[in-house]
Amino acid sequence: MTVILPQVPRSMHDTVRTHRFPTLYLLHGMSDNHTAWLRRTSIERYVAPLRLAVVMPDLHRSHCMDMASGSKYWTFLSEELPAIARSFFPLSEGRQDNFAAGLSSGGYGAFKLALTYPERYAAAASLSGVLDLVGSLEEPDEDESPHERRAIFGDPHAIAGSADDLFHLARRVATSGTVQPRLYQGCGIDDGQYEQNRRSRDYFLSLGLDLTYHEGPGEHGWTYWDQHIQHVLAWLDVERILL
Repeated sequence: MTVILPQVPRSMHDTVRTHRFPTLYLLHGMSDNHTAWLRRTSIERYVAPLRLAVVMPDLHRSHCMDMASGSKYWTFLSEELPAIARSFFPLSEGRQDNFAAGLSSGGYGAFKLALTYPERYAAAASLSGVLDLVGSLEEPDEDESPHERRAIFGDPHAIAGSADDLFHLARRVATSGTVQPRLYQGCGIDDGQYEQNRRSRDYFLSLGLDLTYHEGPGEHGWTYWDQHIQHVLAWLDVERILL
């Protein structure tokens, strides 16, 4: 993992010595790794004024799943990573201080974290996310061979209604009467994921979830993600460091 920690003014060192920072778990897409956000965007500069830690794990080409033939990346992301990161760094365990965000398959992972564990995450954001996984697996994908898809997902027909189906998770959260996370969904209108993002938006809104949706010019690329991660940070409304 790559981690960004807030740099606090020297005058505040005594104050924050026992302070636990709010944390954003920021997830990469299918063809990237834990360094992508730092290399391809100005995320370090964007969070510099904020009292916010950013944890960026390496999820390889797992689609944030416990792979059918491979490693248990979902277990790593949802259970092992927060525990390990908090053992290394002063990160808050409070629900109000924990957020997830990601792009493409990482957008799926971010929503999955918040919808699986709404008691742990206050908010989640997806940029160009593969949110309608069931519908997505019915279509060919030039970035994944049939063999790789089987290795990741196993039987794609078994996804619907399972713990890997965001629509199922959203329906459960909406009808459970428990606390709901805030959700942010953004996608460019020139993105290949645009139509399934609109389907996902319509479904989430039909359930009454607290969803903020944004669309506009943009493709499935870093120009869009670098610009719109700034929108996500503003939407999170995290406390700023007083310099």
